[in-house]
Amino acid sequence: MDSIKDKVAIVGMGCVKFGENWGQSLEDMIIDAAYEAFEDAGIEPHDVQAAWWGSVFAGESGSIMSTPLKLAYIPVTHVENQCATGSEAIRGAAYAVAAGVYDVVLAVGAEKLKDSGYSGLPQTRPVCTWSYRLTTQTPAAGFAMMATGYFAKYGLSFEEGKRLLAQIAVKNHHNGSLNPKAHFQREITLEQAINAPMVSYPLGLYDCCGVSDGAAAAIITRADLAKNFRSDPIYIKAATICQGGREGWLSQVYDLAHVEETYRGGVAAYREAGITDPRKEISIAEVHDCFSITELTIMEDLQFSERGKAGEDIEAGTFTLDGSLPVNTDGGLKCFGHPIGATGLRMLYEVYKQLQGKAGERQVKNPRLGLTHNQGGEPGAATVSVLIAGNELG
Repeated sequence: MDSIKDKVAIVGMGCVKFGENWGQSLEDMIIDAAYEAFEDAGIEPHDVQAAWWGSVFAGESGSIMSTPLKLAYIPVTHVENQCATGSEAIRGAAYAVAAGVYDVVLAVGAEKLKDSGYSGLPQTRPVCTWSYRLTTQTPAAGFAMMATGYFAKYGLSFEEGKRLLAQIAVKNHHNGSLNPKAHFQREITLEQAINAPMVSYPLGLYDCCGVSDGAAAAIITRADLAKNFRSDPIYIKAATICQGGREGWLSQVYDLAHVEETYRGGVAAYREAGITDPRKEISIAEVHDCFSITELTIMEDLQFSERGKAGEDIEAGTFTLDGSLPVNTDGGLKCFGHPIGATGLRMLYEVYKQLQGKAGERQVKNPRLGLTHNQGGEPGAATVSVLIAGNELG
């Protein structure tokens, strides 16, 4: 198979502040994110030749995006791939440019969840599908099973496991407190995280991401045209989507301590990007910490930590802003928020800013390669995107 490596570049991005955006409609957020991206790239809406629109709950056609942006009779594709929807929009846009069909395209992801009245995510699958098994199980319950599965597999007591998860929450709250666009901008203590009200044992309040409104956008062009738009474009090295056969819910031997799609998606992305040692070669990572246990297992699935050893890296501060591999520098889902269709693009927005040296108080030192990991579904039945981008060609 051919590779997308260094064939396309990101030359503009935009992202609204995530949160309870009661004063903004879905259309307002789409406009604000897209126009920030237009300005960043130095283009106008009429320069866009095609667009990809990612949303799970905000309509069934591309007109949901094209109407507020007044895009004039260009193809707009609506994509949906659970919580990896924003990354699917990026991937579709990037591959269309890599194929030589378009020179300048737009990817937008947005969701308006607070107005829905749901405190979590509504069940969207019809009862005639496999979802009948999940109708009484919340996302928190599914990932709580992963936490207890991981604790059991690696011999962690409740207290030991809870402390590791709490450190992840404390780290991401700290990073979010430095981010003016994050939903939650307040630091917490280790004791607060450990002693927070239980949501689904052993996951407490600070182990769970919030429900947010938000939108993010990207302008993508051919790599050989990128310097015509800006002096510091970001080049895509790999953009993978990995979906399994739901083996986790079909097999009694599934350990509930890893996500196979994350591991295999990472392997495919590393191969495409030419990465042989991800722990040393990846400078920063934005990963799908919908629950704190997910970030812990992702560290092992993406080969940043050895199996069963992520806790040692957490204790050592490896994934903090000052660590050797900063993770979720913008606060992650935990603090930036999780409007489903926007999340993958929000992750790329942080990587884009970090690789350009424009992340403010959160800026890490001399990043070269950034990774985004965006996951939909549940442990054992996941949809995973792994995208790698860099600030240099080659």
